Amino acid sequence: MAEPTPTVMRPRRPVGIVGYGAYVPRYRLPASEIDRVWHGGEAGEPVTEKAVPGPDEDTVTMSIEAARNALQRAGIDPAAIGAVWVGSESHPYAVKPTSTIVAQAIGATPATLGADWQFACKAGTEAMQAAIALIGAEMTAYALAIGMDTAQGRPGDALEFTAAAGGAAYLLGPGEGSDVVPLAVLEASTSYISDTPDFWRRPQQHYPQHAERFTGQPAYFAHSRAAAEQLMSALGYGPEDFALAVFHQPNVAFPSRIAAELGFRLEQYAPGLLADRIGNTYAGSSLIGLTALLDVAQPGQRILQVSFGSGAGSDAFVWLVTDAIVERRDLAPRTERYLERRQLIDYGTYVRYRRKLLMD
Repeated sequence: MAEPTPTVMRPRRPVGIVGYGAYVPRYRLPASEIDRVWHGGEAGEPVTEKAVPGPDEDTVTMSIEAARNALQRAGIDPAAIGAVWVGSESHPYAVKPTSTIVAQAIGATPATLGADWQFACKAGTEAMQAAIALIGAEMTAYALAIGMDTAQGRPGDALEFTAAAGGAAYLLGPGEGSDVVPLAVLEASTSYISDTPDFWRRPQQHYPQHAERFTGQPAYFAHSRAAAEQLMSALGYGPEDFALAVFHQPNVAFPSRIAAELGFRLEQYAPGLLADRIGNTYAGSSLIGLTALLDVAQPGQRILQVSFGSGAGSDAFVWLVTDAIVERRDLAPRTERYLERRQLIDYGTYVRYRRKLLMD
């Protein structure tokens, strides 16, 4: 049987990022605190610390902050946004959309689409793919795609070391012919999925389950590698054609390894490697990494973005940075500002903030 032709997606009209914004809570829990409480200081620590939402923060409030940063960089009327889409594993309501709350808060209602997206850690890039398609089909001028999470890990489980909070918002719009010049233009994207059950959470379950080491080679590495290679091959690109690259960051080791396997150098992916400082922001992971890259990228540089979501799949994008990045990126806080404004907390405070104690 002949091999299937790789699917590479290009919108009918050019689409670009006209605004972007990150958000990370200020509270940080050191991985050493989790190790001390549950493992007596003898476990390996996949990150240094992780971001923890405050008691008054959730996916909605953080999405609003990131969206406002994206709007500041774009400088458009929120009423011009034709869709507000939020990807997350931790929507605050089981039945009630996050997207409508965010849209209302930023002034995008009522004449707009609203939807919540779910595909584990690539729910944010799923929202980006859909926004690109909507704009590329000329059904709307602007669409807002958000990847944001307040991830939970079972106490003492390996996931607790990294399950963190934060993410990013992207306002997508026409790649040319508009009064708002894009900051980066999409060259092409692709998706690669399979039924690989490496991570799941059933209804009524508070904490997710995972297949431990099965999440590595059959899931994360196989899908990330396939999506990246599929897109680069179709475009005729190699690692040398990119100034910067970002991958999904469940920890520090996984994105570092996949980058090296694909032939990328440390200086290409290090600026967007944030896991050691904020943990795994799940649906926001590759999105917030991309904001850090856009904060330092120069006009004419090409960026590779690769997400991963358990279940399993990856999205890959190639972005070409424009001259507009220089004058507009400082219209909102850079991602580094959120990384620097940190307040360390102990495990007891973390348990209280994340409501891990059942009090009947």
